[in-house]
Amino acid sequence: MSNDSLYQKSNFSRLGEFSKLSPEAFRAFVTFDQKALAEGHLTSKLKELIAVAVAHTTGCPYCIDLHVKQVKKQEASKEEMSEAIMVATVLKAGSAMAHGVNALNAYDEVEDEDLYKASYFNRLREFSRLNGDAFNAFISFDQQTMKAGALSVKEKELIAIAVAHVTGCPYCIDVHIKNAKKVQVTKEEVSEAIMVATALKAGSALAHGVNALNAYDE
Repeated sequence: MSNDSLYQKSNFSRLGEFSKLSPEAFRAFVTFDQKALAEGHLTSKLKELIAVAVAHTTGCPYCIDLHVKQVKKQEASKEEMSEAIMVATVLKAGSAMAHGVNALNAYDEVEDEDLYKASYFNRLREFSRLNGDAFNAFISFDQQTMKAGALSVKEKELIAIAVAHVTGCPYCIDVHIKNAKKVQVTKEEVSEAIMVATALKAGSALAHGVNALNAYDE
């Protein structure tokens, strides 16, 4: 093992050490993670696809490795996995784009104590004038990504909702909840998607704990 290598698959085996170092919290997390990923209103397969998408949003290599293996066990195809990753990609990019309306407000010195209003999102179209080619290319990317393919529109909207909760983009949450309702997503299904996102975001922090153990034991 190179002393320079910060990420190796074998590092993940140290995760169990937290069961001795912080036993109650570790056990509580493991229980939550298992319940969040268990089959419910959403299938185990869709939950693992959501997990793969969220893992790409958090950028956790251990989580990607683990949940891609899990999604294969659920017999998801490489095409389905790829589409889930593309939804994560467009939502992560879309979060940056959406926050551009806040930048426009700041640049124009808009006097308003509210930093987030649903109406601010209407300013997004200004980017078509300010940087038309790139803006239009992004819109095309978004539309192509979110249309039905190996995954249905409903499945993609549930993935989008989960990712939006990880990026913390209030505009994205608002848009994709409304889109999800149009394709008959239930509140229970939304809740389960959010719980998967929560487990994966927490899991990313915990998984990186193996790097902390390595650094501490240097």
